Amino acid sequence: MNRRIGDILIDNGLITDEVLQQALNIQKQTGKKLGQVLVDEHFITEDDLADAISERLDIPKMSLENIVIDPELMQLVGCELAKRHQLVPVFKLGNTLTVAMSDPIDVVAVDELRYLTKHKINRVVATHSDITAAIEEHYSVRDSLDQALEDATRQKESELPDIAVGDVHDEALAGEAPVIKYVNLLIAQAINNRASDIHIEPDEKSVRIRYRVNGLLQKEGSPPKAIQSALITRLKIMAELDVSEKRVPQDGRFTFNWGSRTVDVRLSTLPTIHGEKIVMRLLDRRNLLLGLDNLGFSDKVFQGFQSITRKPEGLILISGPTGSGKTSTLYAVLDEINSIEKNVITVEDPVEYNLPGINQVQTNEKAGLTFASCLRSILRQNPDVIMVGEIRDSETAAMAVRSAMTGHLVLSTIHTNDAAGAITRLNDMGVENFLLASSILGVLAQRLVRVVCPSCKTHDTVPAALLNDLDIREGDDVTFYQGAGCDECHMTGYRGRMGVFEFLPVTNKIKDHILAESSAGQIKAAAMAEGMQTLYRDALNKALEGKTTYREVLRVSQRSERSTRSQVNAATVQV
Repeated sequence: MNRRIGDILIDNGLITDEVLQQALNIQKQTGKKLGQVLVDEHFITEDDLADAISERLDIPKMSLENIVIDPELMQLVGCELAKRHQLVPVFKLGNTLTVAMSDPIDVVAVDELRYLTKHKINRVVATHSDITAAIEEHYSVRDSLDQALEDATRQKESELPDIAVGDVHDEALAGEAPVIKYVNLLIAQAINNRASDIHIEPDEKSVRIRYRVNGLLQKEGSPPKAIQSALITRLKIMAELDVSEKRVPQDGRFTFNWGSRTVDVRLSTLPTIHGEKIVMRLLDRRNLLLGLDNLGFSDKVFQGFQSITRKPEGLILISGPTGSGKTSTLYAVLDEINSIEKNVITVEDPVEYNLPGINQVQTNEKAGLTFASCLRSILRQNPDVIMVGEIRDSETAAMAVRSAMTGHLVLSTIHTNDAAGAITRLNDMGVENFLLASSILGVLAQRLVRVVCPSCKTHDTVPAALLNDLDIREGDDVTFYQGAGCDECHMTGYRGRMGVFEFLPVTNKIKDHILAESSAGQIKAAAMAEGMQTLYRDALNKALEGKTTYREVLRVSQRSERSTRSQVNAATVQV
């Protein structure tokens, strides 16, 4: 038999019989619920009440402070319904929707939810304050964004505020200027949508705004041309750029606080024929997964790569195009090897995340602070581990190799298509073969593929014409998967991204190839003969495991990569 809330609170020593009677008298006069009366009169806290409700109904209690709610769930459960019944959707698993409620006994709310969403409803209890804050943070953005755009559009250009740099953190002004409010909500909406970038692109008659979600751009809106100037000016001020300079590209950054979240924003401008195009990279500190085991490594690659990161000296390279996750991998390595006994110094352009316990240096070419000049100074700082953001020129390459040969572990990135190409690229930059063979420990090439949505995953059929592109023979017993499309993945079939990797350890055989000035193809063939798994093979394995699709395999791997596999399969390559 369920006990009453008052009895539970008395048994837990939170109130007395006298307090309960006093609260019941107030309840008769006001018509409020007993629990709310006890909280309002400060006899108990909201947490005490939530604990008692959880105990009475035997349902979990949940804190919403660090919960990120999927935007699709917000569309599934409308703002009006959430405010009226004081509830927020938390997550959805299959056909069951979990909802946090301050009053889980509200059967009317549960029935309405079940009818409108066509889902089974699973209840958890949360405090009234938690739910109110979650509604404000997650629901109000979309409606407020539309209203702010309408207000900014209605305001005549001559009436737009003369925004100064000092106004960036002025919350009062943000409430007065529609353009400022619109910019804040535009960034907030991108954060809620888990976007990595915001593109603001002036057109002839309008401004196109796109968010990059899961690696692909999707249109967010088209504000009118009338607010273009004020919109771009506001963003340039936030990044502390020169507002009057519109002829040359500029780069800046700022920190954006939204609720309990802090996001670092990197901003870049580019003059176009219709005005300045702006791209903002959103670096959400809560999305930084520090830990190599969170990046998607296969067991073999994980063990091999982790083993070289534990070496006391040598050069480790990570290769791949822009946006392939190289920075996340570097930071994961630094987080794993950092300790109080080691002096870890990085030189980056720009510093994307602040890592506790690590000395991070931002390059400044205008001041003469380049990668190479920073490295010279860093070597006088008695470092154990050095991270160079990118090897771009021969001077930086030479300094990185020399640093690796003088008792330091050096980590860096380089732009090549595969792991073997990184070795020949350094050779092309003028690094002597014997220095390279003596210093380099291994190269990790990587790409990012989209992950199949687990809520709508289903079997997929590969067209016969594509089997050859996938290096699969007809009759091979293989199964591929895809996402059919659902509310949770915005009907895309994908949800999130993961890495695919190609790890080339520099063994004695590879060193012989380096000394013999072998081509990238020969080095790759030798590494494959020793068991190296290519980017294509790693992507294909993840597709066969149901983690991604064959379409993503074709997107991230090259035909030459697959044909090379066929040519050197189980071959022994002679130097």
